[in-house]
Amino acid sequence: MMDTAPLIQSILFGLSVGSLYGVAAVGLALAFGVMNVLNVAHGELLVLGGYVTYGLFAWLGVDPYLSIVFCMPALALVGVVLDRLVYRPIHRLRGEHKIKNSLLVSFGLVLIFQALAIEFFSADERSVQMSYAGQGFTVAGVSLPYTRIVSFGVALVAIAGLHVFLARTMTGKAIRAAAEDAEAAELVGIDLRRYYRGTLALSAALGGLAGTLVIIGYGIAPTSGLAWLLRSLIVVVLAGTGSIFGVFGAGILLGVVEALSGYLFGSATREIVGLVLFLIVLVVRPQGLFTRGPAR
Repeated sequence: MMDTAPLIQSILFGLSVGSLYGVAAVGLALAFGVMNVLNVAHGELLVLGGYVTYGLFAWLGVDPYLSIVFCMPALALVGVVLDRLVYRPIHRLRGEHKIKNSLLVSFGLVLIFQALAIEFFSADERSVQMSYAGQGFTVAGVSLPYTRIVSFGVALVAIAGLHVFLARTMTGKAIRAAAEDAEAAELVGIDLRRYYRGTLALSAALGGLAGTLVIIGYGIAPTSGLAWLLRSLIVVVLAGTGSIFGVFGAGILLGVVEALSGYLFGSATREIVGLVLFLIVLVVRPQGLFTRGPAR
């Protein structure tokens, strides 16, 4: 009889890492979907969130999961500052000009954040080692580490909370209106600059949350942002930007597909399968798997 435990273990690993892809990608999709800003510095915000968690753990002994309540507001503040100092002039642009200018500006931010990370934390990888790291329980030969279970749960709660915020609160509804039609939203009295600022703060906060979960499960280095940004871009293309749960689900899908490819064909294929899936979706369904209607 075939031992299915390794297969199930791979799928659970895919769910775990996919939830991190999903959280990181939702932050990126939020900024692009609402503001039409392609913030390629989103990966650096993730790294910054990881360093905030590392600093609180190494210097003050704060549990990494508890540090989320400090990390997300801190990154939200960074998002507000970036909006005021960097992105505000870009909000006046429209269409392709806005995307191209945001791409160039945020690429400059990538270089700045990387230089600052090396200056303050060196080029070495940083990680956190909690007393319960590596602990868990086993069911039918399948290992379930506590950190992966908690991280997955935190990711689910964060995405569900964001959905409720956008769907049920006046601020969330205003953000959605700005995403649907910015000019119409402005005509009915919605202050776009205010809600764009709030959107970038939310996007950065999600980046900070993702950074916390990443440093708990893996580790953070000054150049880690690029790898997580690329995964986030792949997830956003897979899902489209119309649904928070769609983007998160696409992250889960990518994580599981990568894990299964590694199980079936070896770990070297994990890096390739995401790009192959990315190309297939671009050709077959360029509007994304979870976006209704034709691509625009």
